[in-house]
Amino acid sequence: MTSTNDLKLYRKRLIPSECILLKDDVIVKQSEDVVITTWKTLNPKTAFNHGCSCYFLKEGVKMSKFYRDDGSLLYWYCDIVDYSYDPEENALTTTDLLADVIIYPDGRFKVVDLDELADALEEGILSPEQLIRSLRCLNHLLTRLYRDKFDQLQVELDSLGL
Repeated sequence: MTSTNDLKLYRKRLIPSECILLKDDVIVKQSEDVVITTWKTLNPKTAFNHGCSCYFLKEGVKMSKFYRDDGSLLYWYCDIVDYSYDPEENALTTTDLLADVIIYPDGRFKVVDLDELADALEEGILSPEQLIRSLRCLNHLLTRLYRDKFDQLQVELDSLGL
């Protein structure tokens, strides 16, 4: 990837089918392993209005911190994703592979949207290879949580004061 200032970020969803340029996200760090952004919600929400995200490019996880209006942490939201990079456009597209994990400040967590994963495979929206990748990345993330090693992922954002 080339310079941080020129990198375009896209968020691609399978359900609903959409691909959005994240034109207002601010890239605060970029390396071969991670891209870190700050952002405001695309659509106003009552529970939160801004946050930051760490795209773990080699792990298939996009980890986001969702903040309330008063700046307090609502929760961490981990999307299981796939990344593709277009060098001609200098664009990183993050494809949501549907399985997600929500981690609350008190340490509780829950896995969500596995029904969408099954629906997407059934409807041919998700390939068998994408399903396998999603499940392996989800398993790796859950293993970290079960072993109380989530703090290893938090280091990137913490080091920037995010």
